[in-house]
Amino acid sequence: MKPGTVVAQKAPYPIEVEAGKTYWWCACGKSARQPFCDGSHKDTAITPVPYKAEQDGKVWFCGCKQSGKGALCDGAHKAL
Repeated sequence: MKPGTVVAQKAPYPIEVEAGKTYWWCACGKSARQPFCDGSHKDTAITPVPYKAEQDGKVWFCGCKQSGKGALCDGAHKAL
């Protein structure tokens, strides 16, 4: 597991995004607004990760905080 992270959930978050909009993905797992940052990382060395949507549609944000693809799910939760 990545140091300092908390598994928010062992599944991705399906989110409808808007083209051109930037979303700040919670990388620490402590946010109460999952999968997005609410500032709960302040007591860690972890910072939120920006995700800029290239097109309108559904994307799958990582919920376990272990993805090798940054904000997006890569299936890492299946190994937890």
